[in-house]
Amino acid sequence: MAVIDEILKKVPDDAHITSSSYEGANIIIYTKSKSFFLHGSDTVMSLVNEFKKRIDLRADSSIRMDAEDVKNLIEKTIPEEAEITQILFEPARSLVTIEAKKPGLAIGKDGDLLKEIKEKSFWTPFVRRESVIPSKITQNIRSVLYQDSEWRRKFLDRVGKRIYEVRKSTIDEQWARVSFLGAARQVGRSCFLLQTPESKILFDCGINVAAHGKFQFPYLNVPEFHIQDIDAVVISHSHLDHMGFLPYLFKMGYDGPVYCTEATRDVMALLMLDYIEIGRGENNSSVYSSADVKETVKHCVTLEFGEVTDITPDVRLTLYNAGHILGSALCHFHIGEGWYNFMYTGDFKQIKSMLFDGAHSVFPRLETLMMESTYGGVDNVMPAREESEKKLIDLIKETIKKKGKVLIPSLGVGRSQEIMLILEKFSREEKIDFPIYLDGMVWDISAIHNAYPRFLGKEVKDKIFYEGSDPFLSKIFRQVGSHKERMAAIEGPPCVIIATSGMLTGGPSVQYFKQLADNPKNSMVFVNYLGEGTLGREVQGGAKQVTVDNEKVEVKLKTDTIEGFSGHCDRNELMNYVKNVKPRPRKVIIVHGEQTRCLDLASSLHKEFKIETIAPKNLEVVRLK
Repeated sequence: MAVIDEILKKVPDDAHITSSSYEGANIIIYTKSKSFFLHGSDTVMSLVNEFKKRIDLRADSSIRMDAEDVKNLIEKTIPEEAEITQILFEPARSLVTIEAKKPGLAIGKDGDLLKEIKEKSFWTPFVRRESVIPSKITQNIRSVLYQDSEWRRKFLDRVGKRIYEVRKSTIDEQWARVSFLGAARQVGRSCFLLQTPESKILFDCGINVAAHGKFQFPYLNVPEFHIQDIDAVVISHSHLDHMGFLPYLFKMGYDGPVYCTEATRDVMALLMLDYIEIGRGENNSSVYSSADVKETVKHCVTLEFGEVTDITPDVRLTLYNAGHILGSALCHFHIGEGWYNFMYTGDFKQIKSMLFDGAHSVFPRLETLMMESTYGGVDNVMPAREESEKKLIDLIKETIKKKGKVLIPSLGVGRSQEIMLILEKFSREEKIDFPIYLDGMVWDISAIHNAYPRFLGKEVKDKIFYEGSDPFLSKIFRQVGSHKERMAAIEGPPCVIIATSGMLTGGPSVQYFKQLADNPKNSMVFVNYLGEGTLGREVQGGAKQVTVDNEKVEVKLKTDTIEGFSGHCDRNELMNYVKNVKPRPRKVIIVHGEQTRCLDLASSLHKEFKIETIAPKNLEVVRLK
């Protein structure tokens, strides 16, 4: 008997349950009893304790207030100071979402305002924080999710039935293995397939932005990969090398859930659309369309850090803070009835930065750890943060004094915002009088950071929530939104320009580089990893002349690299993480690094901690148990 039927047998008759459904791993019960809806929480809590499932009670449509009346009730109940921007209804799920710039005022003391709305309207209200910086992508994503409430309900119910009611295996087997479809002994196209007797779970599905042709994409033509058999996809974070190929799965017929954090969902949608746009600008057709991106968003099931959820009949997933970029997560897989625990780090940062707290390191159980090694080589030790900040500020001062411009090609997610916080702090302390231009996706992604401050580190979160000094809103920043504004930055007085992409593989940073490269008064600072074969790596290596868009460009500007801002662990952090993670894993798998770095880190970990280490190649399979 299905778990949902077992639960319903325990509900009293006078609850007048009209229907029930799954929302992924959650179980939803709808009642037409006003009394039970308002006072049945004790019954629901006892069911939660007995069945160890998340159960939510909602009102049947027959007892709900009309949506227009609910809207008037909300506007009358919540003070204007909360600055409501949208009220979104999901009739099929009896949910109403209130988006406000000041969510605390919308919720009320101890949730009193939401409780009042619920008791009067019989809708279940939620409050979301709206970014103070206008974010069209976030608004569009939320609109997509609310446009077809009935479709969303059916989709989530189907996901729940797969988790709780459909079993593939009739034998009580205990095995698990991982196939490496990308990012093994390389950086780029991260993609891995976890298989158990009951499950096929893809975690990450990225592209290699520095490669060309078929080498851009994961190896999905292996015998064990059949798109119709994939139960779930888990995305660690929103960099293209970890999720850029995901819409292609939907183009080819995947119709299952994508698990990630809410911030990851929004940022990855923006980056996917930008990837399509850049391809058009370079006369390269993308392998997927904006319609495929929309399907990706519709299939996302978002999780909070620390939230445990079943994603297949024999796997539970928990996401933990990875400290890398906004919403980035360590992905912990609890397999079977606790007989194996496997964690994939994605990209992660052990120590805190200006933006984020350091990666989580204490888990209930952990047998195998699979970790990145971007900076895993023995010589990949980064300078201290304070030293890196001072070097950046000194370089900017020196360039501005020479009447030059500073170009910082940067990853739109994470690195750009980290540099923004450093420059905002510099502006407060030294009262700078030159502008800082933000071009490409930097402004849009900063708006998403502003919408999800709960994913940020404590210091910047407190500034946004409590101190009224949001660093992203500093007057020193100027958004570039047109060719005319870009030329004003290039031809105007001394300034700092933060522009995507960070590897000079496309985007506005390349256009700035072409215009600024031949002036020795100018400077360019690399603050992120530069993949092999990229223009950024070529310039970093000291090239005096490069080819950009079939044009020869003389490189006379001063170039420098500051690695201390990286959102990745350096060699010492990677070693320390394995030393300090609790419990200590029995096996460590090394991925996402150039071959020599993968092998060196694996060897060093084995010697230091006497644990099994593996640095697999692409297309290899590792049996976990």
